[in-house]
Amino acid sequence: MSPEVRTVSEAEFPDWHRALNTGFLRPPVSADDVVASRRAAADLTRTLGAFDEGRCVATFRSFPQELTVVGGATLMADAISNVTVSPTHRRRGLLGRMMGADLAAAKERGDAVATLIAAEYPIYGRFGFGPATWITEWAIDVARTGLDPRRSGPDDGGRIDLVDLADVRKIGPELHDRFRVTQPGAIDRDERWWRRETGLDAWVVPQVESFYAVYRSAAGEVEGLVRYSADGTWGDAKTPECTASVRGLIALTPAAERALWQFVCSIDWVATVRTGHRGPDDLVTRFLPDPRAARVVTHADFLWVRILDVVRALEARTYAAPGTLVLDVQDTANLAAGRFRLDASPAGATCAPTTESADVVLDVRELGALYLGDESATTLAALGALTEETPGAAARTDVLFHTARRPWCPDVF
Repeated sequence: MSPEVRTVSEAEFPDWHRALNTGFLRPPVSADDVVASRRAAADLTRTLGAFDEGRCVATFRSFPQELTVVGGATLMADAISNVTVSPTHRRRGLLGRMMGADLAAAKERGDAVATLIAAEYPIYGRFGFGPATWITEWAIDVARTGLDPRRSGPDDGGRIDLVDLADVRKIGPELHDRFRVTQPGAIDRDERWWRRETGLDAWVVPQVESFYAVYRSAAGEVEGLVRYSADGTWGDAKTPECTASVRGLIALTPAAERALWQFVCSIDWVATVRTGHRGPDDLVTRFLPDPRAARVVTHADFLWVRILDVVRALEARTYAAPGTLVLDVQDTANLAAGRFRLDASPAGATCAPTTESADVVLDVRELGALYLGDESATTLAALGALTEETPGAAARTDVLFHTARRPWCPDVF
């Protein structure tokens, strides 16, 4: 018999957690406090499993999330995570059944989009998701940067202070809320996120001990926060060769961002700085007198977006220029299919179903990739993933949708 796909009961959650660990190649059995922490984060009405003779063999969970879109508005999203299928039950359609049930519920609930971070690239396009943000990580050779090793702090009147976890719990949430409305692609961090970040809740995967530092402007305002860890590597000649790994850095101003990067690159004994996952057009390399001191070590897709309500999604964001576009959106799941007229402007937009002739025809996954302003409609047309029905419509789409700075999602979920 085919495995049964349904929500998970309280009693079944430990078995669901075992299946989750199995799918992610982690030890199947977790400590009780780790299971309890995961259970506290899970809404069982949105936690799905596939059960074969009473044993969980696939997992799926979703939760509410606020996504910042172009222009600074936030949009309620159906955030999808913890997706696994046990190796004994692959290729049986279990993911499709769980995904179909969740997206239908999200549509009924009124969520305009769904989001996820794809562990594997080929899987989620067939469910209507498109890669909407990308990340880049650099390794910086500190000795080659050209930064003055005698620098003692910011030269703009601000200062850098190391802070403890209690300070992070106080200043972090407000700082992040101010930051995220300035960054398309950013998502909210709830209280549980901050409790895990600052050691009050058990992590599913043990975390590396970290240092935290804040940037305060000349007026004393906290405008940036960095979390970093460091190893203790020394060379054979008794020379320090330590690597500092940035685990997160947010800043409200370029001055704050510059000061924090220069601080991390000035720490004694640190020979290499790993930047962590940044936006592909992050300023970090441009802050260095010699940008060639930074080499790319990772470049990959990150946040994927699935449009569920075309009208609400397109009206939520702003556009680079005024213009009108008719989009024919294809969707095999029939959650967002239709023809829509978009009247866009830098101040906002109106969108409505229409019977007018289409300017462009595209699948909902391509609309998701375009949504936050990172993808190029001209490129999609060249690849055959978008069809121009009106000459020049792809270029016109780029003028409307594209953003001056690329979207970026700082957080894994």
